[in-house]
Amino acid sequence: MPKLSWEDAVYRWRVRAGFFGIILVIILAKPDLPSLRGGIAVCFFGLLLRAWASGHLKKDKELAVSGPYLYTRNPLYLANLIIGLSVVTASLSWWVLVIFTVYYLLFYPLVIKKEKEKMRELFPQEYEEYEKKTPAFIPSYKHESFSQKNRFTWKHYRQNREWRALYGALLFWMILGLKMLLL
Repeated sequence: MPKLSWEDAVYRWRVRAGFFGIILVIILAKPDLPSLRGGIAVCFFGLLLRAWASGHLKKDKELAVSGPYLYTRNPLYLANLIIGLSVVTASLSWWVLVIFTVYYLLFYPLVIKKEKEKMRELFPQEYEEYEKKTPAFIPSYKHESFSQKNRFTWKHYRQNREWRALYGALLFWMILGLKMLLL
C-alpha cells in the first residue's frame, strides 16, 4: 500500500474534521435571537450559491464554466466560506471564529489546489484557458463567455447530492435554535 503524503492525509480528513468542528461549534456557541437571525440570513445566501453552482456542475464530465463558474473557479468553496461566516455570526463566540478560521485556512487552500490539479488533468486545454480568464476564489464581475452554454438544472443539483448541504444546514440551525431557547 503506497504511503500517503501529508497533503493526501489532510485532504482525506477534511470532512471528518468538519464534523468534529460543528460539534465543537454547537458546544461553544452562545446564540441569541438577533445573531441566530443574522446567521440564518447569511447562510441562506451561501446555500443559494451552492445550489446555483451544483446545478451547473457535471462532475468529471465537463469543465463547469457557466453560472457562478463564470465569476470564480471555486463557487462551492466560496459558498462554504459564506456558510461558515454565518455560523460564526450566529454563535457569538470568539472560539468559534478561531475554530472556523483554522479549519478553513488548513483545509481549503489544499482542497482548491487538489481540485485545480484534477481539472488540469481532466481538461488540460480547456482549464488552461479558463484559469487565465477566471479568478480562483474572489469573484470578478468582468467575465468572459466560454463556448459551453450550460444551464442550471435540478437534475445536476440532485446528482451532486446538494440537498445534503440544505438538510445539514437545517439540522444545524434547529440545534442552534434549540440551544438558544435552553440558555
